[in-house]
Amino acid sequence: MVKTVVGEETRLQLAEDRLAQSAIPAQVGLVIGKLNSKLDRGFIFDLVPTPPNDAGDPPCSITDPLKGGGDKKKGSKPKSSVDSSSLAIDKDWVTEHARQVSRLLVGGVKVVGIYVWVGESSFKNSTLALCQTVKGVADATPLLENGSDEMLLLHLSYSPRRWTCRNCSVSSNITSNSLRPCDFKLGRVLNSLQTFRCIYNFFIRWPVYRENLSKAKMLNDVLLDGISNHVKELKGAKAVIDGNLVDVITDEPCTSGGVHEVEMLLPFMRDASLEASSQKGVVGILVYSGTVCSYSYLNSKESISQAVADIKEDIIRSLRSRLDMISDEADRETAGASENGSEANIETSSIESIYQIIHQPLRKQCILPFPQRVFIPWLAGTFICDYLLPTESFEALKDHFVELLAMEVPEDTSTFLQAEKELPSLTAKSFWNVAAPSCPTSNAARIESRSRNDIMKINPKKSTASNFNVLFAGFILLIAILLSSLFYARSSN
Repeated sequence: MVKTVVGEETRLQLAEDRLAQSAIPAQVGLVIGKLNSKLDRGFIFDLVPTPPNDAGDPPCSITDPLKGGGDKKKGSKPKSSVDSSSLAIDKDWVTEHARQVSRLLVGGVKVVGIYVWVGESSFKNSTLALCQTVKGVADATPLLENGSDEMLLLHLSYSPRRWTCRNCSVSSNITSNSLRPCDFKLGRVLNSLQTFRCIYNFFIRWPVYRENLSKAKMLNDVLLDGISNHVKELKGAKAVIDGNLVDVITDEPCTSGGVHEVEMLLPFMRDASLEASSQKGVVGILVYSGTVCSYSYLNSKESISQAVADIKEDIIRSLRSRLDMISDEADRETAGASENGSEANIETSSIESIYQIIHQPLRKQCILPFPQRVFIPWLAGTFICDYLLPTESFEALKDHFVELLAMEVPEDTSTFLQAEKELPSLTAKSFWNVAAPSCPTSNAARIESRSRNDIMKINPKKSTASNFNVLFAGFILLIAILLSSLFYARSSN
């Protein structure tokens, strides 16, 4: 369990000054940082306020049930001296905010909890609502195998002015008794981060079964199954950092500066697509391939093995984020087309590619491009990321960061990093690309429809010579039979 939490003093003091000057009664937002259960320490990089919802309403507000004139019993003592105000939180909106922000973060940097700016008495009266919000944020940002099951609840009180931090386990239901206080202090966190970068080329193949077509299984489900299987393969990968093979169980910290280059060496494993080619009911294959650029940031007290784990987790999260984005885009197009009642738009949009690409192996090869990962400068030389759809420009990224992170994006787009040269894409191939992957698609189709007569036509000269030899042999055999008949007749006479 995390016992000590260190917050970046430059960012948290800036947030405190901003809140004090705003004179707002309450605010809720996300805590960005990382937690390390091995060190029993947490690190807070920044606080991100949750923006107003689609209706323009704030995500939290102060309510007081005693105000507005309730029925009072005769002879009862007045309760004006008791502060009964509490914090009303739009849990679903805060949860959705956390889900979208988590896509923008790189290896090791996560949404590690929520913060609230509210008075001490209102905070104490809102324990249940706060616990439910923390649980919702945890569910919206699911952890992978190496993640921590803890979340933070950071309280900035303005009456009296002070910081308090609590942590809780999200593996079970959170109650008021689940919150445990931990030591909190301000310090320098960002300046001591070590940077690790990995260019990971992936090639995931998995079969499409006829039974999935009959059950109308969604492409999203098929891809998630394939990515989940790739997690097992990536888990066993060895890491080479700056040309040196790293033992994943090493607890040594990284002492050198600069950007450390990481390379993943995957183990030799049986190819699922080749194994599937011998099974019945396989109608095609989906190929998800491309390049993932991953960044990870390591605290000076963390081990190198933690950087390797963060890189692996970031790769998987990036693959899943792109899949979620393209599925969300298809859902929006479907909803828009349904409202407009335009069937033509549905047929010509990418919806057919997303929801019907699984049927394409029955007919022809098709390719579906995925969003490109773009890195944007963040704090103290670190990066955060976003994903650029083929139809979007950098202007869309700027608006996205202003809305989700309340940050100003540099006007100079030359500071953006586009390190992924081979963009991820999904390819649906026919069955013959599975059974005979070395043959081009055109040859594979030709093999499928080829007969014995077609094979004989491949080499007409050889076919003609073979026919002549057969006729010549038959002629010799006929002469031999006639001669033997004549000799037999003469000997009988």
